[in-house]
Amino acid sequence: MTEPVEPTGSTRRMPTLDEGGDDRHPPGTGAGSAAHDPVPTLEQGGGRAGRFWSARRVPAALLALVLLGAAGLLLYDIAAVRAGHPAMQWRRSLADGLAERKLDDVVVLIGAGVAALVGLWLLLLALTPGLRALLPMRRERAGVRAGLDRDAAAQVLRDRAVEVAGVQSVRVRMGRKKAKVRAFSHFRELDDVRGDLDTVLAAAVGELGLAKPPGLSVQVNRPAKKG
Repeated sequence: MTEPVEPTGSTRRMPTLDEGGDDRHPPGTGAGSAAHDPVPTLEQGGGRAGRFWSARRVPAALLALVLLGAAGLLLYDIAAVRAGHPAMQWRRSLADGLAERKLDDVVVLIGAGVAALVGLWLLLLALTPGLRALLPMRRERAGVRAGLDRDAAAQVLRDRAVEVAGVQSVRVRMGRKKAKVRAFSHFRELDDVRGDLDTVLAAAVGELGLAKPPGLSVQVNRPAKKG
């Protein structure tokens, strides 16, 4: 007698989970529960979409180098005087000049004006955010911030504007508070083209997702005749 041989192409039943066993996890618990947690939104603790602050690395580095060089030179001269050497010529001349010149002297006034301007410039850099070319976008998730470059936003408006019938060319100047659009139409009535541009560009500005959508200034003209 021959023993029955199991066909090689037979399908084996895979094991299933026992509904009454102890290995199952209740809904919402276990390692997979994190994937089902709701994404935190602004109502759950987000913040306002303010402007991005520049690191000001170049002005800070230049100021640090100037102060470091001046402090190092002064300390070297003081150490040399303590060691019995004469002071440097620039420090003797500066001390004599400050002792002889009056406060209303032209040189003193010019130096004070330059120092005041430099101080005001540094205060302006410290108190303003900078990065004017980066437009903040709406915050729809807590802890997430995004920005849109002004050139990219202008390119989007330009692409939408040229799709309007009758528009030959478009120039877009994107600002933080207003977008100035100048279009040239070679056919159709200018009022009709302007109306279509107002509608299309208003929708495009809303789709940019900016925190403070800029206002629109649309101007439509005929292209200059050649010859």
